[in-house]
Amino acid sequence: MEDLDRVQANQEHEASQLSDLASIGIDWDGDVVRQSERFDLYDAALDRLASDGRVYECYCSRRDIRLQIEGSARAPHGPPGSYPGTCRDLNEAERAERRAAGRPPALRLRTQGQTFEFVDRLVGRWSGTVDDVVLRRNDGVPAYNLAVVVDDGLQEVTDVVRGDDLLASTPRHILLQELLGIDTPSYLHIPLVFGDDGSRLAKSHGATTLRELQSAGVSTGQVVGWIARSLDLAAPDEVPAIADLVERFDPGALPRDAVTAPDFVRGDRTTDADARGHDDGH
Repeated sequence: MEDLDRVQANQEHEASQLSDLASIGIDWDGDVVRQSERFDLYDAALDRLASDGRVYECYCSRRDIRLQIEGSARAPHGPPGSYPGTCRDLNEAERAERRAAGRPPALRLRTQGQTFEFVDRLVGRWSGTVDDVVLRRNDGVPAYNLAVVVDDGLQEVTDVVRGDDLLASTPRHILLQELLGIDTPSYLHIPLVFGDDGSRLAKSHGATTLRELQSAGVSTGQVVGWIARSLDLAAPDEVPAIADLVERFDPGALPRDAVTAPDFVRGDRTTDADARGHDDGH
C-alpha cells in the first residue's frame, strides 16, 4: 500500500482498495505491506547513499524552485525543467544559516547528469537524464522514488507494469537500483485512461471506486468488460472472467494509445449497451 501521503492513508481507504480488487477477481500473495510501516528501511537506504556522498540538503520551497527554473537557461544536473542545484554546493555555514531560519531541509540525490537507457516491453527503447530528485521530503517522509525502489528490491520484483506517466522517472529508479545494489526489473509502461476533457482520469471526472459505481447502478461485470475491451482482450458484447483474461494476455499486444474513460465513469450513468445487465461477480 503506497500510503506515504498521511492525509490519504487510513484503514477505510485501504479496505476499499482491497475489496475492489477482490470483487474484480484479483488476489495477492502474503500479507499487505504498507510503506508507512517501512520508514526504517528507507532510512537505511538513505544512510547508504549518504555514506557514498550521494545525498545533500535542500532548503528550497516549491515556489523557490519554480522561480529558479523559470530564470535559468539550463538545468546543470538534469533535463530541462529539473531542479537547478541551488543547494547542491552549500557550505556548512550556509546550511547552518538556513537551518536557523527554521525551514527543515529535504534530502536530494546528488547526480552527475547520467543518461540511462532501457528497453520498455511496450514503448521500446527509452533514455533519460537523471536529475537531483528528492529522496526525503522536508516533513521527514520518504519520497516515492526512493520508497518504490527499496520496496521492489526487498520484494524481489522482476516485472513492473505501471502508467506511462512514470516513464520519465524510470531512469531515476535505475540509478538508485545501481547505487543500492538492487537488480533492475523489466518495465512495461501502459497508456493512461483520460477523462473527456483530455486530462488524466481523476476523482473530479466522476465515481472512480467500484463501491461508488455500484451505488450508481453500474455492475462489476460492466467495469471488467470495459477494462478488457480497452485492452483489446474481449469482444464488444463480452464480459469475460479474470481467468479468461489471464489466458489471452500478451504484453506486446497491448494498445499503445490512451483511451477515454467510459460514460459511466465520466458521470453519464447510461450504461454500455454491450454490457448492460451483466453482473457475473467477476
